[in-house]
Amino acid sequence: MIDLHCHLLPAIDDGAVDLSMALEMARIAQADGITTIACTPHIYPGLYENTGPGITAGIADLQGQLQQAGIDLQLVCGADVHLVPGLVQGVAEGRVPTLAGSRYLLVEPPHHVPPPRLEESIFELMAAGLVPVITHPERLSWVEDHYEVFVRLAERGAWMQLTAGALTGRHGRRPKYWAERFIDEGHCMILATDAHHPQRRPPLLAEAREAAARRVGTEEAALMVQGRPAGILADTPPHSLPASLASRGAAPSERAAAAETTGWRALWNKLGRRA
Repeated sequence: MIDLHCHLLPAIDDGAVDLSMALEMARIAQADGITTIACTPHIYPGLYENTGPGITAGIADLQGQLQQAGIDLQLVCGADVHLVPGLVQGVAEGRVPTLAGSRYLLVEPPHHVPPPRLEESIFELMAAGLVPVITHPERLSWVEDHYEVFVRLAERGAWMQLTAGALTGRHGRRPKYWAERFIDEGHCMILATDAHHPQRRPPLLAEAREAAARRVGTEEAALMVQGRPAGILADTPPHSLPASLASRGAAPSERAAAAETTGWRALWNKLGRRA
């Protein structure tokens, strides 16, 4: 499996605090069946002032440490990029790295406040030839009132990356509900760990692949953790990669259909908005 969102680099953001923790996380990932990890520290002006050259240097150092420790993981470059003005120029100048130097860019919206001009900002990136991969929409506190915005973005070519732990319930009932809805309605392109810590937020992907397989089948689940991520690393144009279930016009899974029978809003109210 390929994990395209992981805060593995030590002492660079709110992920691994030191080399020892990074190595522990790497061992967990390897044991889980992950073979490639994109090191994606935050780029958040005013808080995490990381840049492409600094991230690249950190990856080279950590790759050497993994080899010395006998941990068989391939590291590639990336960043969890806060959605701010000037991203196109930042990518062009090399300050903001895309995933493995491809056209695919991890974009992180604010967690608690919907950004102004979200759709316009995403379309600006697309107009510049980038493919925005929006990280963890299921965990945003404002997703319930803006779900249709993410649906529109997905339909127009943006990608949605869900957090593995959200789908398996590690982040609570509310993110699990929204992760399942994105999956069931066919708007999830990839799953990634967004790991930050070996215990609290571990780099586990297999359990989410199995959870997705129970909802949409083993083939689609494998595309989320292997097929499409491999295409991203090869910089394959999105139209040449397997489309999402929604784009293919696939019918929802039996479990999703049952949920729709009761009504998504009724189910959401039953779970409770504070979950």
